[in-house]
Amino acid sequence: MSYYERNLPHWVPQGRSIFITWRLYASLPAQFLTELRKLSSQPGRQFLEADRRLDAAAYGPRWLASGQIAACVVAALRRGEQGRFFVLRAYVVMPNHVHLLLDPLAPLPRITHGIKGASARDANRILHRQGQPFWQQESFDHWARNGSEMERIHVYIEQNPVKAGLAQRPADWPWSSAHR
Repeated sequence: MSYYERNLPHWVPQGRSIFITWRLYASLPAQFLTELRKLSSQPGRQFLEADRRLDAAAYGPRWLASGQIAACVVAALRRGEQGRFFVLRAYVVMPNHVHLLLDPLAPLPRITHGIKGASARDANRILHRQGQPFWQQESFDHWARNGSEMERIHVYIEQNPVKAGLAQRPADWPWSSAHR
């Protein structure tokens, strides 16, 4: 099992699927983040509170709502999968955040750096904001403990646009593995 730390601890056991979430830079208000840190002993609740706020997309940039920008993220995912850095199980690109379920074939920091770096460069070029932060540096990750948890995560990811009121069915959201 590999372990590394930024603001959050990251455990990545070999041979396990990993659920990863990251968001756009400045997509949550600072006051909310301060309140969220108080839940540090409850990481599951911390994640759900942040995801609920992100789904509302009432604060900060919503650059991923643009099909052209969302396509940059999907293209980076496909390149990473074709480059055999990971096996992509499920994904969704929401207006201000991304959820992935993948089987890493390379170190997780290398995977996230590759996806986030390539998609940020492409998106910032389209937005005419080169050199500006696009993604929040930190990401949330959780390894699936067993097959039933992996299935729940898969459903959670693909249902996210429905839960957020962006689509009626998972297959209706074009920036999701359910749409493929």
